[in-house]
Amino acid sequence: MPPPMPSSAPSLDLWPRPRTLLLGRYDGMGRLRYTGRTVTLARTVTAVLAEALTPAGGGHPWSGRTFAAGWGSRDVLDVMLVDPQLVVEVDVDVARDAVGRWRHPVRLHRARPDLSVSDVPSFESGVTG
Repeated sequence: MPPPMPSSAPSLDLWPRPRTLLLGRYDGMGRLRYTGRTVTLARTVTAVLAEALTPAGGGHPWSGRTFAAGWGSRDVLDVMLVDPQLVVEVDVDVARDAVGRWRHPVRLHRARPDLSVSDVPSFESGVTG
């Protein structure tokens, strides 16, 4: 089973029901690195996530950053950043780009409120899941 990832931002919808999640993993320097995004989420999942996610206060590590709507797309996602503390478990394809992000959208398996971001392997740990 792939390791859990901290979620970082719901997007493509108004708060509090995300349609997708942008995912990240902290690196050894404590920077939140973008690793990919989920496929469109089921409505039942969005209700659970809406209760678990908290809007980001000032100083989110991704403030001012833009995210492409898809691989090779010039379209930009509208995102609402959240406090990057919720850990989620995902199913991923092994294909990655040159900087280590998943090339294909990932499938959300479940939220893991029993884990903290410190339980997630660092970005450069070489974990492929």
